[in-house]
Amino acid sequence: MTILSHLDELESEAIHILREVVAETRNPALLFSGGKDSIVMLRVAEKAFRPDRFPFPLLHIDTEHNFDEVIAFRDARAKALGERLLVRSVGDSIRTGRVVLRRPDESRNVHQSVTLLDAIQEHGFDALFGGARRDEEKARAKERVISHRNEFGQWDPRNQRPELWNLYNARVAPGEHLRVFPISNWTELDVWQYIRREALEVPSIYFAHAREVVERRGLLAPVTELTPARAGEKGVRRTVRFRTVGDITCTCPVASEASTLDQIIAETAATTVTERGATRMDDQTSEASMELRKKEGYF
Repeated sequence: MTILSHLDELESEAIHILREVVAETRNPALLFSGGKDSIVMLRVAEKAFRPDRFPFPLLHIDTEHNFDEVIAFRDARAKALGERLLVRSVGDSIRTGRVVLRRPDESRNVHQSVTLLDAIQEHGFDALFGGARRDEEKARAKERVISHRNEFGQWDPRNQRPELWNLYNARVAPGEHLRVFPISNWTELDVWQYIRREALEVPSIYFAHAREVVERRGLLAPVTELTPARAGEKGVRRTVRFRTVGDITCTCPVASEASTLDQIIAETAATTVTERGATRMDDQTSEASMELRKKEGYF
């Protein structure tokens, strides 16, 4: 009898979810940002559907404030796979008046919901695969693997579908859609161990490097053209790495000397703070900030 490792079991579950939803929906897409979770999602999709092409396009909602290293990786990975990559921009939503910023330096991260919902309507997607995991944050911990969204793209945490014995209900009414999280049961440590096992490339900023930062609200905020040091702040050069990558204006690195996958795995195994808790300013606005964003259509 073959004994599966815990990574084999997680991979098998994710493959099953991908195939099940593709079989039950009409027009799915897979969210791909170039971050580590979506990189893992691509590998799982390869194992689920190769040698055929993916039965869905890749979709990225770009704030136009992403790290250059990540965007370059995104484009190169999609090209290497030979898969279609659709990019929709929050910047375009701002320029057309669909999104109005309260101030010029406001983070665009929260406004991705508008651009995402517009892309869903434009292409008629009825399911979106995402790389969210339950260990990331409290709202994501209570969200189902298959998360139903109503005709307005909203999530109702009090009205979720039961998921018993790995049976999934992927039925939707016209105008509704699903958010599907095949690696929901993975942890950050699982992701890095899988990346090592599969010899997957990741953007360079996941590894330790020197970068100018300032201490702000208990976090290390990167100093960039978009996020300069504020009055009274003094930038210092530190050795850091990013545990998660996203909009520059709200994503912070952590102090780290981990420059190899083995070192990242050892560091992750020892940490006591979730990656979003250690790196995301947008999650610190309130205890329910993520849940409120998800109710409005966020990833």
